[in-house]
Amino acid sequence: MEEHDVVIVGAGIAGLATAIALKRVGVKALVLEKSEGLRATGAAIGLHQNAWLALEALGVAHKLPTTTYPPLRKGIVTNIDTGATQQITFPQPDKHGHETRLIHRKALLEALAEELPVDTVRFSSKLKSIVNLQAEEGSFYAIIHMEDGVSIKAKALIGCDGVHSVVARWLGLTAPVHSGRWAVRGLAIFPEGHGLDVGFQQFVTIGKRAGFAELNDKELYWFLAGKSSKGEDIPHDPEMIKKEVISNFAKNFPTSYLRVVQHSDLSTLTWAPLLFRFPWDVILGNLSKGNITVAGDAMHPMTPDLGQGGCSALEDAVVLGRHIGNLIVKNKKLVAGDQVAEALERYVKERKWRVAKLIVGAYLAGWVQQDGSGWFTKFLRDSIFYRHFSSLISNDKQYDCGKLPCVSSSNNEFDNDQRKIY
Repeated sequence: MEEHDVVIVGAGIAGLATAIALKRVGVKALVLEKSEGLRATGAAIGLHQNAWLALEALGVAHKLPTTTYPPLRKGIVTNIDTGATQQITFPQPDKHGHETRLIHRKALLEALAEELPVDTVRFSSKLKSIVNLQAEEGSFYAIIHMEDGVSIKAKALIGCDGVHSVVARWLGLTAPVHSGRWAVRGLAIFPEGHGLDVGFQQFVTIGKRAGFAELNDKELYWFLAGKSSKGEDIPHDPEMIKKEVISNFAKNFPTSYLRVVQHSDLSTLTWAPLLFRFPWDVILGNLSKGNITVAGDAMHPMTPDLGQGGCSALEDAVVLGRHIGNLIVKNKKLVAGDQVAEALERYVKERKWRVAKLIVGAYLAGWVQQDGSGWFTKFLRDSIFYRHFSSLISNDKQYDCGKLPCVSSSNNEFDNDQRKIY
């Protein structure tokens, strides 16, 4: 049986960021990823001020040069039915100069991966089962059994394995529920330049919402969200997704939007239902049990309407790293048992109300923009949400998750290891 201090399941944003946070406080983690390599599903991700603060705490922010990705400062929302337009503004730069920027998801994953030793991530590793074992001396260990027959013993297990998390299911958390909406997302590429000074543009009509935003002068991120019908057949072939958007779901949208979809890089297209976990399940559920917990989408799947899924996962990593790091400062090493369980409980206590609020905010933001057709929801959308967009979201996007504790270099075996894992 292999033995490791910490095992992380999932090498997405949450898993890699958590491994970095633990590395910074002198704890080596093994990351188990079922895919054959780094996954970049989603094409692009919006990083708000709270995400940049977390990346700074992790020591990764400098690897994503802001000159490459222009800030999003304003946008135009067009009502397809009436032709009316409204301008929205994004929160002003915070005191550190951070602004909202769209970046390539792959660039973020690679920047995170570059910070980890080559043997940190074990690809093609699928989790089979979990056992929580109490040793004779009272220490708790997680025993992880893999599909390939390997068994691993760890002082702590952190599930960062996404919306359909095996670790969350083991903890007894309820499965995420369908929001009643789906979304298509992709990248449009213009080799000669798109020539648009767009910032962000969005188009709304009853039951649908679409838009595009600038990554750089040659690439635009675009999306389309719609309401789900019972039994609706969602295509998985990228060419079919593009065809369905242009000829069916967005056929009445402006030519400027359809032009963007026409230039799609098919390899980036995804179509998926939008799932979330009920906020009361996050607040009242077992987010940790002994030395086992969850982070990222495994803890708090949410709809993308506030753009906080990946940002909050980065926060999780810093907060978890801080509580584990405080144990290292106290004990000079990670000691299995009650102290680890108590650290995970403190992590959960700090995170659950924050992420429950984000789940509610994201769901309501999607509902008010897309789901309602009555006069009241139109009033909420046009007269309140869009008009006061910046102030409504600024507190969530300027949240500071804090720093990692300073750990003596004698306890950190990774400082001089610059090898890459991909």
